[in-house]
Amino acid sequence: MSLPLEGVKVVDFTCVQSGPSSTQLMAFYGADVLKVEVPGLGDATRTHLQDIPNADALYFTMLNCTKKSLELDGKQEEGKEILRKLLKDADVFVENFGPGALDRMGFSYEEVKKINPGIIYGSIKGFNGESPYYAVKAYENVAQSAGGACSTTGWWPGVFPIISKEEMADPKIASVVDRLTTPLVSAAALGDSNTGNHLLIGILTALVHKMKTGEGQKVTVSMQDSTLNLCRVKLRDQQRLDRVGELTEYPQYPHDKFGDATPRGGNAGGGGEPGWILKCKRADKSPDAAVYFTLQDHAWAAICKAVEKPEWVDDPAYNTREGRQPHIFDIFNELQSYILNKGMDKFEAVKYFGSVGIPCGPVLSMKEIAEDESLRKSGAIVEVDHPVRGKFLTVGSPMKFSGFEPRIESSPILGANNEEVLKGLGYSDAELIELRAKKVILA
Repeated sequence: MSLPLEGVKVVDFTCVQSGPSSTQLMAFYGADVLKVEVPGLGDATRTHLQDIPNADALYFTMLNCTKKSLELDGKQEEGKEILRKLLKDADVFVENFGPGALDRMGFSYEEVKKINPGIIYGSIKGFNGESPYYAVKAYENVAQSAGGACSTTGWWPGVFPIISKEEMADPKIASVVDRLTTPLVSAAALGDSNTGNHLLIGILTALVHKMKTGEGQKVTVSMQDSTLNLCRVKLRDQQRLDRVGELTEYPQYPHDKFGDATPRGGNAGGGGEPGWILKCKRADKSPDAAVYFTLQDHAWAAICKAVEKPEWVDDPAYNTREGRQPHIFDIFNELQSYILNKGMDKFEAVKYFGSVGIPCGPVLSMKEIAEDESLRKSGAIVEVDHPVRGKFLTVGSPMKFSGFEPRIESSPILGANNEEVLKGLGYSDAELIELRAKKVILA
């Protein structure tokens, strides 16, 4: 089967997560992705959080499927010359080194453009070039902090109304509340894989531009900017807060005063429709025995009927969004009581409420996701064979296509393609021996 990116040659000079997540998707869609790695060491994720001795860690295998691996010491002139030859024939070059690192190696965009004027040069940095933090090293949670995600995730102090002022005067209790109400990072890779997805969009756009004009270009994406792009509704709320002084759909309204910045909203939704996580059957045995329930305004009559509260339909204290807000948690408590009294587990609750048009979903643990047959059938979760590990699970292509199936194969052993790649560049057996002797490559 022909894949849309077949024939696109990608030199992958990335490591850890943000860059590899982008190039892996290109490989899924047919690109020939060559991962260039430090001889004998490779990407740091090969050994990070290893669960099987002497086998590549899942951190690596799940981000580098369907690629080839070339060991290369880019600090030696012989290694630089090999990289130049690779870049001369490449369509795309991707890097996520710290600011200035590639410049010092002699592979800035300006230098690479001299080698190959038509190349698409993809670059990920923690912060954009205008940022005062541009030179700061950035990782996932740094990007979440600087991109607005942390300050708007978690709980606000007023979420603990059961604690009296007298109890809050106790330094120990106050300290616990303070820790529970600080900003939180998300478990989702908003800074890393999200940035890789943004870079992929940019690279594919640049490739289309090249098809039309013949011109190559540099595509730069920052982790801060990418995180901010997913926090746009919070920037929306900041502007509303600046104008009217309160956010009436947030759960703290009307009980608490708003400050001058978009607050944390706990489990509230960001679209203006109140929502919360409700416990279900077996909640005493599993913290994930829960369902997310949305109080969608136009579904209010269906909600009332579903939870056997017909008196709510015409009651002005309930039948408008504004009327419900002052006692929103009383309503959620009633909904949770209904679920528990009916003995519904989270799957039964979703089936029941979903059947009448109420937006809801189960809180799935990672174990449940790993074992979910529907996710495997759809290709969201893929089981991959690995020459050393055996089988492992990875996340497949989130995009589904009617015209082709993404190609998802094992991640490469370090240096597995040394000989293939270098002979393809014209190196002889004798030259390979010399390169190994100088440790430009090892395998």
